[in-house]
Amino acid sequence: MSPVNVTADAEQFTSNVYLVDGEVTTLVDAGAMPGVVDEIRTHVDDLDRVVLTHQHGDHVEQLDSVLDAFDADLFAYDDHPRRTHVIDDGDELQIGDETHEVVYTPGHAADHVAFVGETALFSGDVVVYNDGAFDDGSFGRTDHPTGDRERLIESLRTILDRLPDSVTGLYAGHGDPFEATAGESVRDVIERALERAERREPKYPDE
Repeated sequence: MSPVNVTADAEQFTSNVYLVDGEVTTLVDAGAMPGVVDEIRTHVDDLDRVVLTHQHGDHVEQLDSVLDAFDADLFAYDDHPRRTHVIDDGDELQIGDETHEVVYTPGHAADHVAFVGETALFSGDVVVYNDGAFDDGSFGRTDHPTGDRERLIESLRTILDRLPDSVTGLYAGHGDPFEATAGESVRDVIERALERAERREPKYPDE
């Protein structure tokens, strides 16, 4: 599995948007980058489905454009006028060539889910590799209206409980993707993020 971040060159604030080609060509989130449809078309001719980690604006602003362009199915945990499939904790969902487990992970957002496969974790904003706060394991901010640090901490623990040792790629909603090395695993990154979240300190000074 080689997810492509189709918003990597965006000039405005957006989430990462991962295109995963394969048996079921899938877009993880839709982002906020104008022109994302054209970027997707440089890689694939068609799109089977869009799966949402959550519905914050930076993850869904271009959703209608993507759905209109490709007539793709929409899989989402929370209600959306264009949702075609409801997903819930414990469901199995194919992304590309790999089956992923849907893991409900509130804390950053009340409707947040992550997708845990055999080799890849699409974590949305619950855990990221690097951001403006930490560079090698960070957690989603919880100062939004539906944010909750305690629930986020429990979500990180849940991911660790349900994460196969075979997962080697962490693909988060912001920051760089992380590929495991001989000295550091995806689990190491998440455990570091959990330790930092458990300090209960503000993630950012103005939080």
